[in-house]
Amino acid sequence: MTRIALIGLTALSALALAGCAKKPQLNVTDAYIRYSPVPDNPSAAYFTVHGGDQEVSLIDVSTEVAIRTEMHESMKAGDMASMKRVTSVPIPARSIVKFEPGGLHVMLWNINPGLKPPKVVTLTFAFSNGERIKADAPLLAMGDAAPGGK
Repeated sequence: MTRIALIGLTALSALALAGCAKKPQLNVTDAYIRYSPVPDNPSAAYFTVHGGDQEVSLIDVSTEVAIRTEMHESMKAGDMASMKRVTSVPIPARSIVKFEPGGLHVMLWNINPGLKPPKVVTLTFAFSNGERIKADAPLLAMGDAAPGGK
């Protein structure tokens, strides 16, 4: 086989393998809920959103076990910490957006009083493209280690 033919064959193989590459798919991982034992205080949900082929926005996170949920963002300006409600969070294509302590998170008010850690709660994530994704989130007590040591 000549050198030029070998180079051509290598290039064709690379193109064929690139065509088999798995397309990124919108999904949610690492979900958990930090449970508040005080009935009037909200609990907080954390998770990671992995962007798919196209940019979308996360427009809602809900669960059947809480009366109300809201997406929030924590901020710090100087010595002042604050939090604001957000109605949507952009998820760029092929990106990772983390909802974590000190940043983006979901507040859950009035979780069913019959639920206590350790339980698993299903969260439903609604996106601007109409897609809905369900993810199980362990309900963790205040002192429990978060999944992955977070």
